[in-house]
Amino acid sequence: MAANWGLRSKSVLALLLACVLALIPSILLGWRAMEDIRQHFGEAYVRNFTLLHRERILAPVARELALAQRLADSQLTRQWLRDEADAQRSQAFFAEAEGYRGDFRDRSYFVIAAGSRGYYFNDARQGFSAAPRYVLDPDDPEDAWFFASLRSDARYNLNVNIDHKLKVTKVWFNVQVRDGVERLGLAGTGLDLSSFLEAFMVSHEAGITPMIVSADGAIQAHPDARLIAYSSGVDELAGQARSRVFDLLEDDQREALRAAMRRAEDNPDAVQLLNARIGGVEHLLALTYIEPLGWHLLTQADLHAVRALDNRWVWPLLGTLVVLLAALLLGFAYAVERLLLHPLQRLKHSAKAIAAGYYHTDLPSPRGDELGELSAAFASMAAQVSRHTAELEGKVRERTLALEQANREMAAAHKKIDDSIDYASLIQRAILPDRQLSASLDERHFVLWKPRDVVGGDFYVYRESAEGYLLGVVDCAGHGVPGALMTMLARAAIDHAVSVVGAADPAQILHETDRTIRGMLREEQVSRALATNMDAGLVWIDRHSHRLLFAGAKIALFACDGEQVQELKGGRRALGDKRQGEYHNQEMRVQPGWTFYLCTDGFLDQAGGEHGFGFGNARFIELLRSHARRPLREQAELFVASLEAYQGGQPQRDDITVLSFRFD
Repeated sequence: MAANWGLRSKSVLALLLACVLALIPSILLGWRAMEDIRQHFGEAYVRNFTLLHRERILAPVARELALAQRLADSQLTRQWLRDEADAQRSQAFFAEAEGYRGDFRDRSYFVIAAGSRGYYFNDARQGFSAAPRYVLDPDDPEDAWFFASLRSDARYNLNVNIDHKLKVTKVWFNVQVRDGVERLGLAGTGLDLSSFLEAFMVSHEAGITPMIVSADGAIQAHPDARLIAYSSGVDELAGQARSRVFDLLEDDQREALRAAMRRAEDNPDAVQLLNARIGGVEHLLALTYIEPLGWHLLTQADLHAVRALDNRWVWPLLGTLVVLLAALLLGFAYAVERLLLHPLQRLKHSAKAIAAGYYHTDLPSPRGDELGELSAAFASMAAQVSRHTAELEGKVRERTLALEQANREMAAAHKKIDDSIDYASLIQRAILPDRQLSASLDERHFVLWKPRDVVGGDFYVYRESAEGYLLGVVDCAGHGVPGALMTMLARAAIDHAVSVVGAADPAQILHETDRTIRGMLREEQVSRALATNMDAGLVWIDRHSHRLLFAGAKIALFACDGEQVQELKGGRRALGDKRQGEYHNQEMRVQPGWTFYLCTDGFLDQAGGEHGFGFGNARFIELLRSHARRPLREQAELFVASLEAYQGGQPQRDDITVLSFRFD
């Protein structure tokens, strides 16, 4: 197959190379001519597009600005701003302002009083209100635009800004309300930014990107809203604008753009052209100045994408050349096929049949040339492969039978192990007090219990009496079956401790449990390489005094009301540790609105995130603060979702248990 394809490709390639060598000079000359034509027509197209787009923007925006100036210059507006409390003046002003609202394109207007700093805003979405929407604060950075606009010598400014208090993003027309030299406030309207961009900035022409920039280069409007420099239309705040058109250009081209902008301001009716590299691609920039608005309209054009030239005549010419070249290649390929490749094709089919296992297939007729010698070699090879294949198939059948038997035995053993582990899981779940918790606390608790394996070393306890409740979590050393067996010993030790000291003293329960565990696992019976210690946290809630007692062994109690998070730390040593620990009760009042959490280290140590670090106490505390006021069932779902999102593709490291409760 390789020889057949190689001969055909090489012969056709030789002819194709000759044709290409003859066509290269013609193609280079034609390409150069096409580039010059594209540049000439492209510049004319972009210049006309910029002028037409300038008029398209100027007319509606100038109309909005004129209406805003009329509203600001209204005698009723000035009279009302001098005395906002006058009901008669207020009624007269809003009656006139509502008339302006019907004329504004956005069906909205605003007035800001310099004296009270009240922001009056009405539009079709929020409905009419004669009361201020909010009061501007001189110390609030989001309100700085108003005070800067009021101090400015310019009578008006156009500003693209996000008003977080009104939850709107608009192109704002800010006009000073003056009475002589006194500045009474601002009045104006806004155009919804999305509608403005859709109407004036989204170009359906291929390769064309229009944008509006201020005199200092801040981007006021762009099809990509992420590039807009919000709050840059006010002179005092212009220096804070982050998105400037100069940032799109390379360093050596920025001064050329500034010079073009100055020329455009000197000659507003002309279009300035310059070439620039943006994002690694050459573009043509066309710039004109919209004098009444103080804006520059800049058109970014990729001349290779702009449809400035009719290419319909190019395709017939290229098609003719392709047809001629194809005819020449087909004629040459036909001759090679008949003389050389057809005999090789027959030999290829015979070789494929041999490769598929048909070793007795007919080979091409003997010939007195190289192809005949190749056929004889194939016949000898087929005979040898047939013998070797028969021998290998016998050995494979023997090995397959042995492997099948081994697999059946392995599957039976694996099933026994799985059945045993499932039974152990059933037994372990039986010691968990789920029914008691649901019956007593119901919606006032949730439990997140996720063993790393089918069974694990974490469990939780619950006891209820007439005096109160005992709740706790325990994390035994080990995972899987060893950890599950440790939970049985730990549960028995805790039950014994409660029966000895009672349920109302968590610290004494931990001491008695520690003593019992040490007695069960005497040092001389346990290898030093085995970990037999366990972490525990116990809480006693007194029904009558509304107080809780907490004692822990390397497990803390967290309490949160949605704003504050309190952490009661447990003792530094685990139960059954080499050195005996000290455990003390810590008291806390149970108040409405507070939620309590006991958590083993499996949650806090779970690896994840970008760098594979553990979840950690700080992230856990922020999780509590964000969700502590939610219903506990909803909190359980959010805890699981947050942990899974942080964990990503990392495996679960340890058994995880979270016990949460609240008493209202």
